[in-house]
This record gives sequence, C-alpha cells and structure tokens, in this order.
Amino acid sequence: MKTTFHILLGTNIGDRKKNLEDAVLAIEREIGPIKKKSSVYETDPWGKTDQAPFYNQVVELRTSMLPDDVLKTLMLIEQKMGRRRTDTWGERIIDLDILLQGKEIIETSDLIIPHPQMIYRRFTLVPLKEIASEFIHPVFQKSISELLDSCEDKLRVVRI
Repeated sequence: MKTTFHILLGTNIGDRKKNLEDAVLAIEREIGPIKKKSSVYETDPWGKTDQAPFYNQVVELRTSMLPDDVLKTLMLIEQKMGRRRTDTWGERIIDLDILLQGKEIIETSDLIIPHPQMIYRRFTLVPLKEIASEFIHPVFQKSISELLDSCEDKLRVVRI
C-alpha cells in the first residue's frame, strides 16, 4: 500500500539550485515519483547563523516503502551527493528530512514523524504550506496554514 510523504530539501553549499534538482531526481529514482513540488525559497540559516543562506523546497510523493527504508534511502542520497555529517545545523550540500508520512505518528530511536521541529521553522512551513496548506498535523491537529500563522520564527524566507 502506498502512503504519502512530505520531504524537506535544503542546501547552502555550491550550486544550490542544481543540488536541489539532483536530489529531486535521485528521490524519484530511488523512492518514487514526486506528485507535488513547492517553489524554491532562499532562507536565512536557522540555529547556526554564521553561514550562507539556504535554498529549501518541499516535495510530496507516494511510495510503498516503509518509513525506515525511506529514511535510509534519503541518507544514502545525501551521502552520494557528498554530504558529510560533521556539524549540527551547519553547512551542507544537501539535507533531506521526512516531515510527514500521511497522518502517521512514528517515534523510534532513529525516526520521529511528524518531524518534531517543523512547527518552529518558517523555512519548512512556508514551502509545505504551498503544497499542503490544509493538511492537518496529526499531533497538533492544526492545518499547516494555522501552524505557519502561529510560528514565532521571523527568519527570512523568500521565494526564488
């Protein structure tokens, strides 16, 4: 049975536009066809501000893969693209995070869905709202639009 995943893509090293395009192609090849893509947004860095701005995008896809397998595949894509996990919130050629898997709530040692930090980050909520504004967050029982309206993050998020 196929389920819907929303995945956040982020990059702030090298050719950011090409990094996103390459990641989208890899996701489609390795996980499944993308049904919706948000616009690309240039965003101020979150958490560690002394670095270049990011490009962020959210994609929606349907796949029969299990969440753990989607996570492992995303991490392999990151690795193949040159991602090195050295610094929390640091620079990265690509970052791929599972935000949502339909209405599922999953909490294991390796994976938490919905992404626990998404409600605090405009760079996540703005592109997610573009493709899933009325989706109801399964934990907070609010739409993505409502979550964005109440988000206290004031960092810059500008559509490219």
